[in-house]
Amino acid sequence: MLVEYSGVKMADLDAIRAKLRDTGGEFHVVKNTFARKLFEANGVTLPSGYLEKSTAIAFAFTDAAATTKALTDATVKMDAIKMKGGLLGKQALTVAQVKSLAELPPLPVVRAQLLGVLQAPASKLVRTIAEPARSMAFVLRAYSEKAQVAA
Repeated sequence: MLVEYSGVKMADLDAIRAKLRDTGGEFHVVKNTFARKLFEANGVTLPSGYLEKSTAIAFAFTDAAATTKALTDATVKMDAIKMKGGLLGKQALTVAQVKSLAELPPLPVVRAQLLGVLQAPASKLVRTIAEPARSMAFVLRAYSEKAQVAA
């Protein structure tokens, strides 16, 4: 994620860095010409305006959604920080797309949801297979209780 940070105090930048570090990300202030050369050398074309004015880049190494959410949360009260856009792989993201990325659940939650989806058919199959035996057990139990009452 690329942000403009004009007028931000160093303590605020350190707070952002600390918050992003908790999610496995990093936050660095960069020179626009240096960043432009690096992006071009790696075949990434950025829209105009992404590398203008003061630029800081937030890197997400493990979980892009969690890092984006942490950046959004850390900068919500800082009017001086303005989101410019982002990159996901070599695909440029608009500000709206970055905000959508921030609204995604973190990676562990997505993994848990996926695991639940994958386990659902197996658990239904187990219940279906076990149902005839369970029904037979209820019938036998009712029959034995009826026999005890009659005796």
